[in-house]
Amino acid sequence: MIRLSLLLAALFGLTGVALGAFAAHGLKSRLSAEYLAVFQIGVQYQLIHALALFGVALLALQAPSRLLNAAGGFFALGVLLFSGSLYLLSLTGVTRLGIITPVGGTAFLAGWVCLLLAAWNLRA
Repeated sequence: MIRLSLLLAALFGLTGVALGAFAAHGLKSRLSAEYLAVFQIGVQYQLIHALALFGVALLALQAPSRLLNAAGGFFALGVLLFSGSLYLLSLTGVTRLGIITPVGGTAFLAGWVCLLLAAWNLRA
């Protein structure tokens, strides 16, 4: 799971930077200010959780636990659902995709709860 978390962290970081640049340069004239802001929120949360996933993977090297594995899984799921739905919503204008966004946000919260519990259980 550590290798997968590191790979996903790198992939989410890489694509987050690329999507942010794409939005700033390629979408600026194509999207409304509102949809551009929605897209940028997706990028912001993707990059934050890429770093969180990286931290979880590094912590799991020192103190492996199911809670850390769960945190990583929830962070990855959150990026896919939360950020992914915001990207699709911005690019397509299909507002029904907004139904998916809170599920991704809940996955982010679950990941942070798992990380909190893992930290609480550390014997340091």
